[in-house]
Amino acid sequence: MQRVRPGSFHDLIGRYYRSPDFLDPGDRTREVYRGVIERWRTRYGDGLIRDLRTPHVEKMMAEMLPHRTAANMLRKRLAALMNFGIRQGFVSTNPVLATRPYKVESEGFHTWTEDEIARFQQRHPVGTKGRLAFDLMLWTGQRGGDARVMGPQHLRDKRLQVTQEKTGATVSLPVLAPLAESIMAVRSGAMVFLISEHGKPFSRKGFGNKFRQWCDEAGLPHCSAHGLRKAAARRFAEAGCSNQQIKAWTGHTTDSEVSRYTAAADQTLLSDAAAELLMANLRERLANEERKSLEGNG
Repeated sequence: MQRVRPGSFHDLIGRYYRSPDFLDPGDRTREVYRGVIERWRTRYGDGLIRDLRTPHVEKMMAEMLPHRTAANMLRKRLAALMNFGIRQGFVSTNPVLATRPYKVESEGFHTWTEDEIARFQQRHPVGTKGRLAFDLMLWTGQRGGDARVMGPQHLRDKRLQVTQEKTGATVSLPVLAPLAESIMAVRSGAMVFLISEHGKPFSRKGFGNKFRQWCDEAGLPHCSAHGLRKAAARRFAEAGCSNQQIKAWTGHTTDSEVSRYTAAADQTLLSDAAAELLMANLRERLANEERKSLEGNG
């Protein structure tokens, strides 16, 4: 077995993988982080941590163009790795922080519209696996990775209790009627609601590929599983729910995260709701002023 050179990135990465910095995030997040780090490590692992400079990082990022998102992801992981290196005493400064991420002109995953939701429902009626997968995400606001492992064991007192794979957050959600109907129509008899053609739970990749197929069959090549999560958040926003109420469903922890997910909320509906709240407040204020006036005259 080849000996790891002390002070090298091989040395640092081995320590990082055993630290809370890497171990605390969920399995899926760790898998993504490890993939980014290992691809970089193949080329630069033998280098000494103390030799890394800001221009080196900028060059590494530039070599990944035109894939700006991937370059930004590498920057984040190197920044985290160097911060860990500072705490380990390898270096005193983080040269990654002086770099700038590339601007990415993207709003992320497309948020499903109501027309697109209707098209999918028409192509995949209640009783099909495609519809059950769809309903598990739309009516819970959860990620596809969490939907694929939901099962009867998560049902407690007519509520669905889900511990999110990515964040470890646990949400307890009422089972809404459309979802209950869909679950009852596709009884797997297994520990998960969704079973593949092989009679087993979907793998993460298998579920993603299968849902991609179901979307394509409905003529929705631009729609995705994650876009359904955004559609669920949009619906809550259009219903006038507060950020706190939406976070209770989606498991988000900050208002900024919710804002990104609800950006596609229908502006007309929201402005109408705001107008109703405004006028109700004005009517109440005028009524109070009139009451005080009458009391004063009396």
